[in-house]
Amino acid sequence: MNIPIRPRRLRGNPVLRGMVREARVSPEQLIQPAFIIPGKGKKEPLASMPGLCRFSVDRIGAEAREILKAGIKAMLLFGVPEHKDEKASGAYARGGIIQRAIEAIKKAVPEMYVITDVCLCEYMSHGHCGVVTKNPSQPPFFKGGSGGIIIDNDPTLELLAKTAVSHIKAGADMVAPSGMMDGCIAAIRAALDRDGFANTPIMSYAAKYASCFYGPFRDAAEGAPSFGDRKTYQMDPPNVREAIKEVKLDVAEGADIVMVKPALAYLDVITRVREIVDVPVAAYNVSGEYSMIKAAAANGWLDEKKAVMEVLTAIRRAGADIIITYFAKDAARWLSVF
Repeated sequence: MNIPIRPRRLRGNPVLRGMVREARVSPEQLIQPAFIIPGKGKKEPLASMPGLCRFSVDRIGAEAREILKAGIKAMLLFGVPEHKDEKASGAYARGGIIQRAIEAIKKAVPEMYVITDVCLCEYMSHGHCGVVTKNPSQPPFFKGGSGGIIIDNDPTLELLAKTAVSHIKAGADMVAPSGMMDGCIAAIRAALDRDGFANTPIMSYAAKYASCFYGPFRDAAEGAPSFGDRKTYQMDPPNVREAIKEVKLDVAEGADIVMVKPALAYLDVITRVREIVDVPVAAYNVSGEYSMIKAAAANGWLDEKKAVMEVLTAIRRAGADIIITYFAKDAARWLSVF
C-alpha cells in the first residue's frame, strides 16, 4: 500500500510550525551598523535611510545602550572624519573619530561587542578604498568605465594594517576589512599578531561586489568616489567562481569569518560559500536593500515587519550564520514578542 506523504500535516498548527522550522533568526545572529560623525550633540536623521541617524561621539554611547536594550549585542562602526587627505590619516590617527567612538561605547556599554570597518574610502580625499594610481593602459575616466583607476596595493596594505591595529588598541573587539585589497587579511593578521593581538578575530569582506545597492550608505558615510568607480577592486556581479576564489584566499590568509556583500541579490553566493568553508559566514543586508523596504512600507505597498523577517530568514536559509543589517534593532524587538 502506497501511503502519501503529506507535508501539510506539519503546517496546520503554529506551534508545530515553529517546532519544525528549518531556518531561524535570533538577535544573537544580528549586527547593527552605526555611523559616527564629527561635532557634539548630533543625532542626524538620514534622508536616504529612513529611521536611521548618524551620531556624534558624545551621542553614540546612548545609542549603544538602546541597541543593547533591544537585544543586539554587536555593532559595526563607520566613521566620517573631519579631515580627509590622500594618506587617509584620519583612519589610523590615535584620536580619530572611530577610535574615540570605540572608547565612548565601551565606557557606556562595556559588554557591547564592537566591530570596526577597516577601509580608507571615508578618509581619502578622493573617496577610493586605497592609494590611487592611474592605469596608463586605459583611457582617462571614460564614461561607464572605471576611469583607468587602480589601487597601489602594497602601500594601501600598510595603511590598512595601521588602521586595524589602532582600532584594537582603542578597544575594538574585531576588525572587518572591507576594501577588497589583495593580501589585506594576511597584512592585518601579521600586524595584529606582531602587536600582541593574536586572539583578535578578523571578519573579511571576502566577496564584496561592485553593487548599485550601496547608494544610501555612501550618502551616510560620505565615502563615494569623486572620480571613476570601484570596479577594478570590487567584484563583478555576474561572477561566482571568482567569489569562491576570493573567499578561499582570505581563509588561507587568516580570516576568522568571511562575508558576502550585498545579501539579497547574492543569496546563491552565500550558499556556495557556506558549502566550501568551515568558518562562519556573514552576509551584509546593505543600505539599498534596507531603503527599498522602507520606501515600499511608507507607501503602503507591503508590511514592513513581515518583509524584514522574510528577508532575514531568506539570508539565514541561504547559509549565513551572521547578518549585518540596519534592521537589527527593530528585528530584535519584533523577535522578542514571539
